[in-house]
Amino acid sequence: MTKLDHVAWPPAPIKTERLVLRGSEARDRAAFIELFASPEVGTYIGGARPRDELERTRPDVPGRRPGLFVIELDGSMIGMITLDQRDAERPGHIRPDAGETELGYLILPQAWGRGYAAEACAAALDWFADALPGEPVVLCTQTANERSMRVAVKLGFTEVERFEEYDAEQWFGVRYPPSR
Repeated sequence: MTKLDHVAWPPAPIKTERLVLRGSEARDRAAFIELFASPEVGTYIGGARPRDELERTRPDVPGRRPGLFVIELDGSMIGMITLDQRDAERPGHIRPDAGETELGYLILPQAWGRGYAAEACAAALDWFADALPGEPVVLCTQTANERSMRVAVKLGFTEVERFEEYDAEQWFGVRYPPSR
């Protein structure tokens, strides 16, 4: 159970200057497969998955669940954002009982370097702050993923700790909601 289980899902599409965040649709299936089959995307998340396996196993509407936003640019999916409860068994928590919401995102390589990740994540974080006022959000990324660390800092995450997980050093940060 996540904190978002009590929030109507999907919310109305969220529009930013250049992007739309929305729930998953059947037309996104090819982009989901491309994301998870991409060697570049897989670099810091355990590697690319075999395309044929993804073709066989992905549902007609992949990612349809609370906490997953599709990032759309000019009518096409370029990535995804997740807001999920961080697994209590993993290292990195800010509460003794765990239960934190963790921000994750994946962007197709052809959309890298244009600020889309930061723009989309900022909009998702604003939505989350309205949906669950007062709740902090955590983010974990490999320290080798310098781009992701820059996005985290730009979004207002501050480092809490570093630890080893998945045979790599991880950066773990928190973003507390803005005071209103």
